[in-house]
Amino acid sequence: MNLPTRAEDAHATLAAAYNTGDVATVMKMYDAGGIFEASPGNPVSGKEKFEEAVKAILSIKGKMEIKTVYCFQAGDIAVGRSEWNITDGDEVKISAKGIEVMKQQANGTWIIVIDHAFGAEANLVA
Repeated sequence: MNLPTRAEDAHATLAAAYNTGDVATVMKMYDAGGIFEASPGNPVSGKEKFEEAVKAILSIKGKMEIKTVYCFQAGDIAVGRSEWNITDGDEVKISAKGIEVMKQQANGTWIIVIDHAFGAEANLVA
């Protein structure tokens, strides 16, 4: 899997990575030193915890789709707002609204540093 060379392509690339079912492929999209909140109220950091969170999402059978609501970029930093879901046929397994912070790497590709998968949900309290 090639990492995105435009920040606005990170969501589509992440969905494609999840749909491979391959933890290593998904992990390439993240800075494991960042923060990943794959379930509400449970932020994780570090390679081991990231892998656990990724495996938990991969255990949900179905296809992931991520729609980019917006992506704002300032130099080598970008913030995106997403609406994502995992569906299996007509059944919606999970659906949420997320916020992601991305950083451009020296080689021009983008990875996600902060993934708050439920960060744009109206009913969450900080």
